[in-house]
Amino acid sequence: MKSLDMKAALVSALLLFVLLAAWQLATLPRSAAPVAAAAPLTAEQIEYLKLMGKPVPAADGGETAGTRKSDGFPSPAQVGSAFVANLSQPFYDNGPNDKGIGLQLGASLARVAAGYLLAMAVAIPLGFAIGMSPLLHRALDPFIQVLKPISPLAWMPLALYTIKDSSISGVFVIFICSVWPMLINTAFGVASVRREWLNVAKTLEVRPLRRAFEVILPAAAPTILTGMRISMGIAWLVIVAAEMLVGGTGIGYFVWNEWNNLSLTNVIFAIGVIGIVGMLLDAAFARAQKAVTYAD
Repeated sequence: MKSLDMKAALVSALLLFVLLAAWQLATLPRSAAPVAAAAPLTAEQIEYLKLMGKPVPAADGGETAGTRKSDGFPSPAQVGSAFVANLSQPFYDNGPNDKGIGLQLGASLARVAAGYLLAMAVAIPLGFAIGMSPLLHRALDPFIQVLKPISPLAWMPLALYTIKDSSISGVFVIFICSVWPMLINTAFGVASVRREWLNVAKTLEVRPLRRAFEVILPAAAPTILTGMRISMGIAWLVIVAAEMLVGGTGIGYFVWNEWNNLSLTNVIFAIGVIGIVGMLLDAAFARAQKAVTYAD
């Protein structure tokens, strides 16, 4: 097993090296043939370039090559410098549009946690009831099948109109996208508990509440954790898009704000941070799922 892990790590490192090398080669500066000196720009042309976010030549009073932003795709070294710069001061706060990555991540994780916990409070008890009652399953299944495919972002206009608070609307969107995988997996896990175990509990005259916590819950826990893991992945995916729409503070707004500032380096940095945080969240749920999984 250790040898397989070592081989997998080596293959991953090799793939990473190949990707970085290809990225570096693709962003190398290309030599251009010498051209004749261009005529000086008019004031209207300079103003147009500034409005379009394009660099103004230094000869016309614009930024020098050493100070202006790169107008090409950033190299791995530039993105690495962005990681160092952003992570060296993650909690600074210079106003609404200039906050450190730590504050942005904290705001996003707080919204995800609030919506996710609310979804757990609704989905797991309701999933238990649906899994234990064929009548409830048949009665609620049409509603679940209709509501489940709706994109969470489609609810955002209604949330903003009724709640009138962008941050709480983000929490509501996380709740909507998290509730369905947990609800469906909980109901499936509870309904799939072995009849033999339930019959033994009935023979021993175990009370319903005790049977739910000591027989059904341990048996259904792996399936419930699977739904919770899927829900967390979807929630972290949706919060980025939701924050791009509503603005404020958060990792999604950070991405959109840096794009408006034409800083592709910080956009790629934020994409990397989103991926790393998502991987850590998934790894935590995978560990929890492994802890409650048993072998027959």
